Amino acid sequence: MKFFLFHLMPWPYLPEDFEKHHKTSWIWCSNSFYDPKKGHQVYNDYLDQLEAAEKLGFDGVCVNEHHQTAYGHMPSPNIIAAALARRTEKIKIAVIGNALPLYDPPQRVAEEIAMLDVITNGRIISGQVVGGGPEYYSFGINPAFARERFYEAHELIMRIWTEDGPFSHYGKHFKIKYVNSWPKPLQKPHPPIWIPGAGSLETMDWVAKKRYAFMGIPYFHIDIFRKNFNYFREATEKNGYTAKASQLGWLVPIYVAETDDQARKEFEPHLWYFIKKLLKGLTIIPPGYTSAKSMAKIWGDAQKNFLEKVETWEELLAGGYAIVGSPETVCEKLINYANDVGFGNLLSIMQFGDMPHEKATRNMTLFAQEVMPKLRQAFPEEN
Repeated sequence: MKFFLFHLMPWPYLPEDFEKHHKTSWIWCSNSFYDPKKGHQVYNDYLDQLEAAEKLGFDGVCVNEHHQTAYGHMPSPNIIAAALARRTEKIKIAVIGNALPLYDPPQRVAEEIAMLDVITNGRIISGQVVGGGPEYYSFGINPAFARERFYEAHELIMRIWTEDGPFSHYGKHFKIKYVNSWPKPLQKPHPPIWIPGAGSLETMDWVAKKRYAFMGIPYFHIDIFRKNFNYFREATEKNGYTAKASQLGWLVPIYVAETDDQARKEFEPHLWYFIKKLLKGLTIIPPGYTSAKSMAKIWGDAQKNFLEKVETWEELLAGGYAIVGSPETVCEKLINYANDVGFGNLLSIMQFGDMPHEKATRNMTLFAQEVMPKLRQAFPEEN
C-alpha cells in the first residue's frame, strides 16, 4: 500500500451563517468572501503541510484543480506542484488532476507536467480529469463536449510525450499546425496516469482499457466504492488482464487523536463546516455532461449515499465517509476496508474544512507514526 496526502486547499473563513443565505459555495458564490491577506497565511500553511508529508514518510502528495469556489481555492495545481518541486526531494507529486477540457490548447498541460517531471527527476504523477460539473458553468464551455474534449486532449498529450515533433494535430476541438513541445518528461514512456472518478461507467471502462489507475473520489458510502471498484476489476478482465491493487485508490478524510472521543470532539466541527458550507453545489451537473446511463447511476448514488446527506455522527462512521478515531481504531478500520474493497493507494484528506494548521499537522503526525507503519506491515509493497 502507498500513502498519499491529498489536499483540497479549502477556504476556512466563510461566515458562520453562510449556508442560511447561500445555496452553494460554487460558481456564483461571491469572491467578496475572499481576503487575500488571510489567503497568504492559508496558502503557506497548506504548503507547509504538503512539505511536511515527506519528512513524515508519506509516499506522495496530491493536489487538484477547481475554479470559482471556496471548496478548494487551488485553480492551478501545477503552480502548487512547482512550489513543492524544489522543496521536496523524494516524495511523489500527484496532480489529480488537470481538467483537460478547460485547457485550450492542451499543450499547456503536456508542457507543464513535463517541466515538473524533469525538475523533480521523475517524481510526477499526471492525473487527468474531465472536471467537475460546476466548472463548465464557470468557464462557459459546452458540457455536451466535455468527454470529447477530454479524450482528444488526452490523446494529443500522450503523443506529445511519446513522439518526436513537430507534427500536426487537426481534431474536432483542437487544430494545431505545429506541435513540438519542449521539454519532454523524464519518465518513459510518460508519467503514470491516474484518473479520478465518481463512478461514470464510461470513465471506468476507458481507464481499464488504457491500463491506467482509477481513483475513487470521496464523500460516498463505502458500498459505492465497493461497487465501483468491482466494476473496474471486471472491466480490466474484459480487457485481458487482472487489475493490480496499485491501479485503485481510495480518497477519504482521516482524523487521528489519542482516543475515539477526543477524535470526534476535535474533528466534528470541521465536518459540519465542510458539509454545510463547502460541499453545497458540488453535485451541480449540467445537461450533457455525461451519458444518461452514467448520470442515472451517479445521481442515484448521490441521492442516498453522499456525504451531503449525512445528518448524524453514527451515519458518518457506519458509511465509511470518514475514518476518525484513535490510532488503533483508524488502523483497524483501514485494514478492514482495504481487505473488503481492495485498493493499493490510500489518499488521505487530513486537513478538512476549516481545520486549523496545528490540528492538521498533529493529525498527520499521529497517522504517520502510529498508523502508517502497521498498514505497511499489513499490506507489503506489490511486486
